[in-house]
Amino acid sequence: MPRRMPEKEALAFIDSAPGWAILSSIGLDGYPHSIPIGWFRVDKKIYMGCLDKTQKVKNIERNPKISVCIESGTTMRDIKGVLLRGNASIIRVPEDRLALSILAAKSRGVEEKDLPKEASQNGVYIELSDFKITSWDYSN
Repeated sequence: MPRRMPEKEALAFIDSAPGWAILSSIGLDGYPHSIPIGWFRVDKKIYMGCLDKTQKVKNIERNPKISVCIESGTTMRDIKGVLLRGNASIIRVPEDRLALSILAAKSRGVEEKDLPKEASQNGVYIELSDFKITSWDYSN
């Protein structure tokens, strides 16, 4: 049976997990639409950047309920992860998108001189806040 991570540990895992998250939204046909996506966390909010008008954005605008799965490990002995569930919103305001682009770049180690100076033309951010965390850790 896996151990559940306390919230503080789960949030630290979110910050340190490698790779991509899997974002699941609900499609027009009622089935899950799951895609890989990059993310970063600010306090207790998760942000995911993407192009506007994509299927995931359309799905979220129609039904804001999403889940985000972040996991690591290669065997049952070392796998750990979190499933985040909540309501998402789409951020389109250019000033807000620029601020988030700068935070995203800093989280990836981009130097100050190379930080974005303006928001991308067709980009948006998906914000997941007030989410429920389900976690598992088979490594202990």
